[in-house]
Amino acid sequence: MSPKLVELEIDDLAFDGKSVGRLDGKVVFCKGGLPGERVLAEITRSKPRYNQAVVREILRPSELRIPARCSHVNICGGCTWQDLAYEQQLIFKKDQVRQCLERIGKLEDVTVHDVVGSPDQFTYRNKMEFSFNAAEDSGFTLGLHERGRWDRVFDLEHCYLASDVVNDITHWLRRYVAEKGLSVYNVGAHTGYMRFVVFREGKNTGQVLVNVVTNYGEFPEPDALVGGLTEAFPQIVTIVHNQNGQKSNIATGEIERVLYGSGYVEERLEEFTFRIRANSFFQTNSRQAEQLYRIGFDMLELRGDEHVLDLYCGTGSIGILASARCGRVTGVELVPDAVAAARENAAINNITNAVFYEGDVKDLLNRLSGDDTESEVVIVDPPRAGLHPKALKRLLGLAPPRLLYISCNPATFARDAATLRQHGYQLPEVRPVDMFPHTMHIELVSMLYR
Repeated sequence: MSPKLVELEIDDLAFDGKSVGRLDGKVVFCKGGLPGERVLAEITRSKPRYNQAVVREILRPSELRIPARCSHVNICGGCTWQDLAYEQQLIFKKDQVRQCLERIGKLEDVTVHDVVGSPDQFTYRNKMEFSFNAAEDSGFTLGLHERGRWDRVFDLEHCYLASDVVNDITHWLRRYVAEKGLSVYNVGAHTGYMRFVVFREGKNTGQVLVNVVTNYGEFPEPDALVGGLTEAFPQIVTIVHNQNGQKSNIATGEIERVLYGSGYVEERLEEFTFRIRANSFFQTNSRQAEQLYRIGFDMLELRGDEHVLDLYCGTGSIGILASARCGRVTGVELVPDAVAAARENAAINNITNAVFYEGDVKDLLNRLSGDDTESEVVIVDPPRAGLHPKALKRLLGLAPPRLLYISCNPATFARDAATLRQHGYQLPEVRPVDMFPHTMHIELVSMLYR
């Protein structure tokens, strides 16, 4: 047996989705494996306090393991938990929220409620991003990245987190690129033309946006692409072309041209309509987003006359939904395109009691007038890094009586919540919400009272 191969008993799942075993008392974090399994694992990195490993063989399967629906589950970097029963996924996610609160925030007296499961466990994503990659034999792949590999893309057969129409369009585009002889980007060499295809879909409207992302240069024969796609797929309401010549492997564009339609799809949350463009931020699970926001508003118990300060407001979805429940809303967001989208979404919904400002939360809170920052209620929905220390300091200076914190990262939430507790805020409970079934990701909603 190779000295790097070891047998391990898996007894837990870590916060990042890796399984946890122990070797001579030392923790081993493994890619693959479920609690209750005995596995053969290859040690890939040794640290003073822990090892990292990859499961090569399951010697004794766990009772929690179920057959995965997807044929790519063993190589894809997406659904790392698809072979774990969904009810068990929710149990582990709840426990991970609890562990973050206790270990990072030292918050041991907070009630962690059961995780609110997603109404759709498959086909729930309204955004999908697939990559092209040139192969050595002059062919190419179009699909998703292999787990842990930025330089390898496998050919997609079917992604069960995406709708059937998104999968069908992906197969159509693979054939189109091959038939037209279009050059495909080589991720390692940074050469070639076709880079990504990104889909935005209105789950409650049925509308589909196709965004073709290429290296620099106008798209050849755009009318042929538009005619073929729209004839085959009437759900497509717009097609856009983004050019991106940067080496960074990010499916956004520096130059955008609308090839067909309006350049956006529309989605509905409650009674409101939202326009989503190729590079807009929008919650990826539309139907679960409605539950997430309703839980937050239930916790806020708005009377109808409050001023709500909506920080990290993105394209305005929370603020616009809140506008029907409060007196007025002030939104703050760093990304200019997101602010423009928030203003547009407010306008098309005839929202007159919401205003959106562009700027960094940590800076703009110092510049806004007292009328715009004095608020009984503040909502924060920060990125995974959590609240910037300066933004948190300024927020503590505002001292809102009620603070609704929506987090996509329980670890940074626990850190921020601990600081808020030190400054007089109470945190009686958190409510985890599963926005991303079959992945390790979990969101939560909490209300902090001063």
